[in-house]
Amino acid sequence: MKMKNISGSAFKKVIAQELKFENVNLSKTEVNNSNMSELTLNDVNASGSRFSDINLSETCIKDANMSNMVIENIHLYGTEFSNIMLPKEEDGNHCPDGDYKPITFKNCNLTNMEIIDCDITGLKINGILIEELLKRE
Repeated sequence: MKMKNISGSAFKKVIAQELKFENVNLSKTEVNNSNMSELTLNDVNASGSRFSDINLSETCIKDANMSNMVIENIHLYGTEFSNIMLPKEEDGNHCPDGDYKPITFKNCNLTNMEIIDCDITGLKINGILIEELLKRE
């Protein structure tokens, strides 16, 4: 069955609840001033996407490649990051020499933040290597 082409269409002031899209190319689509609560996205390529002025409270992101992602001006209270890792050998974006762009937190309020059961190899806070700091205690 050939795909229908509705490229370039514009929908304004439309109620379109509970739509289902399957095998759809929505690249370069723009969504503005919209209620997308309880939206489900599965097996989606959203690389290069831009999200701004968005409410993602109680959102769950699982099994995602967020490499080189920029997260800026975000409220993270109560947020939990778990099972975060660098790409494994079988992943397409694996780098055998382990030369990955560093993960950076800048100008963040990390009050009451807790790091539990994490590999902190190379972790620096304000230029201080945390492994060395912990060895001194």
